[in-house]
Amino acid sequence: MQSQPEKHLYEYAVVRYCPNVEREEFVNIGLVMMCKRRRWLRAEIALDRNRIMAFTPQADLDSFEKQLEGFLSVARGDRSPIGSLEAHERFRWLTAVRSASLTTSRPHPGKTADLDTTFATLMDALVR
Repeated sequence: MQSQPEKHLYEYAVVRYCPNVEREEFVNIGLVMMCKRRRWLRAEIALDRNRIMAFTPQADLDSFEKQLEGFLSVARGDRSPIGSLEAHERFRWLTAVRSASLTTSRPHPGKTADLDTTFATLMDALVR
C-alpha cells in the first residue's frame, strides 16, 4: 500500500495596489503564502507598470516600488526587527489590515502536499 504525501495547511493573501483607499479599487500585483508547520513563507510581486499606469496615470511607481521592496524584505526575513520574527508572525504583519496603497486581501486557507507548486498555481491564477 502506497502512502499519501503529507499535506500541509497553508494560508495565502493576494498583494494589491490600491491607489485610492476610499474607493477600494485595486489591482492584484502579487502573492504572499505561509505554512506555519514548515516555517515557510514566500512572497512574489509581478508589477505590471503599464497596467498600473492605465489604471492610475498619476501613480508614483518609483515610491511604490520602494514600499514593495520593504514588503519583500520582511517576507524574506532580512535583518530587521520584523524580519527576525518567525514566518507565521511575519505573515500576520504583512497581511494586517492597513489604509495604504500597498494592501493584501484577507488570508485564505488551503491544504497541499507541494507548497511551491501551489504558490505558482495561485500566482498564475490570481495575479498574472
